[in-house]
Amino acid sequence: MSIQTPVQTPVPTILLTGFEPFENDPINPAWEIARTLDGEVIAGAVVHGVELPCVFGDSITTLDQAIAHYRPVLVVALGFAGNRCDITPERVAINLDDARIADNAGNQPVDTQVVEGGPSAYFSTLPIKAMTKAMLDAGVAASVSNTAGTFVCNHIFYAVMHSLAHHAAAPGARGGFIHIPPLPDMQAKNPSITGMDLATQVKGIRAALHAAMTVEQDLRVTAGQIS
Repeated sequence: MSIQTPVQTPVPTILLTGFEPFENDPINPAWEIARTLDGEVIAGAVVHGVELPCVFGDSITTLDQAIAHYRPVLVVALGFAGNRCDITPERVAINLDDARIADNAGNQPVDTQVVEGGPSAYFSTLPIKAMTKAMLDAGVAASVSNTAGTFVCNHIFYAVMHSLAHHAAAPGARGGFIHIPPLPDMQAKNPSITGMDLATQVKGIRAALHAAMTVEQDLRVTAGQIS
């Protein structure tokens, strides 16, 4: 009797992206988190960290190449928000680029679509409320955000959802975007903002990814805002 070699089941992957440093900052905490978690196994899936250029258009090209290569079951893009004190999973991406400042290549689009002819908006398919609770339970400050802005962060958030809507990743893949706060030594730009150290941010994103991988139905709790 011959012994058959067992079929190897592909290990599911998580694509975790972070932007390159922006303007005069020597580092970007979003990429530092993604780089730190690269190679970790979370809820049975291997994390692959990918650095994106902080450039309109080019960031989508790099994202799409990574999605095609890794065929992830989960795509989470991280972006730095200097005006936030906690980690904030985003609820919705809008099909609009309206840059108050230029990106790293000097581009400053005004009132243009991220994807010409695409839907006006995409909602995150991540369990953002369960992810927020998981971070809070881990002792990391977190809250749901209802706007990702109109700069490169929203640009890539919309691109993630557009790619997943067109089945660019593994079947049933989910995705979304998370804003992270500045590191303590970056808060001098805005003295009213308290920075969050990298280890705490990594801990929070690890908890968020675990929740995203294990929670099928999001929590039904309020996370709305008056304005």
